[in-house]
Amino acid sequence: MKEDIFVNCPTCKAQVEWIDSNSERPFCSERCKNNDFIGWAHEDKSINGNSSYDDIFSEDKEKK
Repeated sequence: MKEDIFVNCPTCKAQVEWIDSNSERPFCSERCKNNDFIGWAHEDKSINGNSSYDDIFSEDKEKK
């Protein structure tokens, strides 16, 4: 018997059942998914660290 898995929506913290038929998971709705995307696009959200460290696409790297 498979155990039901629930997660909290990253945007509004509502409980979401983790099932294949929920195309918005881990979000509870398309609205929450879009709000999360907008936060990343506007750089309201970020991952800590040095973004230029080990940047293989940086044009500032010295050519060897």
